[in-house]
Amino acid sequence: MQPRNMSMRGAVDLAAVKAAAEAAQKAEQNRAARARQAQEAGDDGAAVPPAGPLVFDVDEAGFEEQVVQLSAEVPVVLNFWAEGYAPAEQLNPVLVQLAEEYDGRFVLAMVDIRVNQQLARQLQIRDLPTVLAVVAGQLVPLFEGPAGEADVRQLLDSLIAGAEERFGIAGEVGARSGSGAPAQAAPVEPPVDPALAAAHQALDQGDLGGAIQAYRNVLSDRPADVEAKVGLAQAELLQRVRGVDPQAARTAAADRPADVEAQLTAADLDLVGGHVEDAFARLVDTVGRTAGADRDRARTHLLSLFEVIGADDPRVVKARGALARRLF
Repeated sequence: MQPRNMSMRGAVDLAAVKAAAEAAQKAEQNRAARARQAQEAGDDGAAVPPAGPLVFDVDEAGFEEQVVQLSAEVPVVLNFWAEGYAPAEQLNPVLVQLAEEYDGRFVLAMVDIRVNQQLARQLQIRDLPTVLAVVAGQLVPLFEGPAGEADVRQLLDSLIAGAEERFGIAGEVGARSGSGAPAQAAPVEPPVDPALAAAHQALDQGDLGGAIQAYRNVLSDRPADVEAKVGLAQAELLQRVRGVDPQAARTAAADRPADVEAQLTAADLDLVGGHVEDAFARLVDTVGRTAGADRDRARTHLLSLFEVIGADDPRVVKARGALARRLF
């Protein structure tokens, strides 16, 4: 007999539980506590205790803490069964085996309806076995009736994928059994370079001359320092446009398209004003209609603006291609 499948779209809010946000907050606290335990264990060599069992019994009294709150951290599969009822008993070892195999991507909560009749009524259990799930405090019907391992595995895969896609919840493999890699301590921030910090501070305070000199000092010691290169390009750009009348500069660029100096100033103003693509296009056009020293000056200026934005920016990549076509 094939199980009666139910999709993630059937998820409904559990009316009798706390808000999912509260559950998520507690789960985050639990994760942080385990990370601290892992870090402490790395310091003293002690073993890190697992987060909890992969398979456990649950009753009405512990439903909120054991199932609902936990569901903010990992999908919780609920297996409703009863001793002496053959179809349900036959499914139990299949689910337990899969819980161990999936090793934390979901956890299995066993619910004996004979001792949890009120919970069974609240969740409208009509047949055995019945398998539901709880994800982020929401109830997700999976199937009713007997099911083979292949069918169950397919439903579990869909549950896990849906939990991550819809709610951002993905059980951590090995976290509960202790078989996974220990949590890594937060990376240690590298020490702040005093010279670079002084350059940044000068730039933030508007001391452009001081910032330019400070960045140049850093680059004299470390010519490949990307952060210093970007800072220097920004400081030099701001210094070039300081005191420039934007309206007069743009009028001059429009009236004298062959005037390289006018185009460079207008491009600087474009970039400072946030019109990055306009600035790049202006200088690419200038490169295309000039030659000799003027062309080289426009090209070099454009490259300095690339430094301000960053080499990986898609606008820079696009402009580099346009520049290459004009040059070659």
